[in-house]
Amino acid sequence: MVYGKTIELFLVNGTADSIITAELSNWNGKAIKIPRIEVKNCQREDIQQAGVYFLFCKEDDDSDSVYIGESENVKDRLLQHLRDYDADNEKYYWTMAVIFTGRDLNKALIRYLENRLVDIAKKCKRYKVLTKNTYQNTVLKESDYAVMEEFIDDVKVVINALGYKVLEPFIQKQDIGNNDEELLHISSGSAHGVGKVTPEGFVVLQGARLNEKLSAKSLSNGIVKLREKWMADEKVKDWVTTEDLLFPSSSAAADFVLGYSVSGPRVWKNADGKSLKEIEAEKDN
Repeated sequence: MVYGKTIELFLVNGTADSIITAELSNWNGKAIKIPRIEVKNCQREDIQQAGVYFLFCKEDDDSDSVYIGESENVKDRLLQHLRDYDADNEKYYWTMAVIFTGRDLNKALIRYLENRLVDIAKKCKRYKVLTKNTYQNTVLKESDYAVMEEFIDDVKVVINALGYKVLEPFIQKQDIGNNDEELLHISSGSAHGVGKVTPEGFVVLQGARLNEKLSAKSLSNGIVKLREKWMADEKVKDWVTTEDLLFPSSSAAADFVLGYSVSGPRVWKNADGKSLKEIEAEKDN
């Protein structure tokens, strides 16, 4: 059973563009969202504690990237990041930091958290993860392991609520097996794929095969460029998708797979042959 959660957000300087703290009810952790330009002069004690942090960046192609790190004094570590960038020792430019601190966090615990959070972010594949090395063999007591795993679950909730889906997969894998009736299929010639409607749009699942031919006249420039980009990024390899891909609509997803313009609600169908359009119409009645 899923239970509701209460998150308390506090706009420290009265604006959402400045420092924000976030806390869950009955949680010993705390999140602090702070813009890059405010780190140097910030005297808050909570950012000078042990914790883990996320540095959010934009790549040259406007894609999202993130650096995930840990420190026994997070502010000191963020200042080092600033100095490293100024000295050309760091190539990425982050604009926002989200820090997580907690009661009784020590070096072993934050190293464990960093490694787990980096691993989760890489598996979700929403952001390019800039962190190169983590401590992968941190040994914890069984009780500490349990507490940190629960802490991570709360971090996922809070960072998502702050607007960063870095730890959120496009589709919860356990949901796919339990809800096969929600899966939709598309097929035309050698092209085929499986997808699912989500709160964010439409996800085409890993393993879809694209039509090698495309009709550039009927396709939008956006879909043509997206094909080229994701092939270059190896999200599509040998005409097969290598990971789950999110689209703004079922039509965009269908165009991407088939290589020509179609109506997504009409061509995506469930295992019984019912189209997405028919399924949605039934829900509206």
